[in-house]
Amino acid sequence: MPNTAPSAPTRQRIITAVLRIIGEDGVAAVTNRRIAREAGVSLGSVTYHFETQHDLLRESLLHFVREEARHFTELADQCRTEDLGIEDAASLAGQVACGSALDSAHLAPFELYLHAGRDERLREAAAEAFRAYDRLAARVLTALGVPDAERLAATTVALVMGLQLRRLATGGPAEDLVDALLLLAPGAVGSPATTADPV
Repeated sequence: MPNTAPSAPTRQRIITAVLRIIGEDGVAAVTNRRIAREAGVSLGSVTYHFETQHDLLRESLLHFVREEARHFTELADQCRTEDLGIEDAASLAGQVACGSALDSAHLAPFELYLHAGRDERLREAAAEAFRAYDRLAARVLTALGVPDAERLAATTVALVMGLQLRRLATGGPAEDLVDALLLLAPGAVGSPATTADPV
């Protein structure tokens, strides 16, 4: 049985299926036959909407990017305050990077970014996603009163993504990422750490 709602437009059902397949089994598992089965569409529909696998992967990545950018813009708009606390910022980072469960939706972006590293035709789409991450990070850092927030945004994004990758690889809890940010954040804003003494 297909996992995508039959009422969704065919093109969207195909893209949703591609992202799910990538998250479950990687880019190499993306075949037209499997896409058709997962999306509940005919094999001809896949090739009608996407002539090549490159087109399919690019459009799937761009769809993911658009959704990420929309979501992060909404989150960034919530950070237009000067009294954002460190705990609030760490919780927000946990919400962005972790969600509540380790599933294919969290693996798909990493698979696509790795694939973009091998295929320069996908790199601009990947860069668009990272610009969205950076905008949110800069907004949060500014709200925390961190100097040079714009300059430090990419480093912060790299930290969060690295911790997320570690969590995906080890199965660690989402709280690990939040705890790590709470440990590091006080130094960034120049205030004493409020976490427990290190072991």
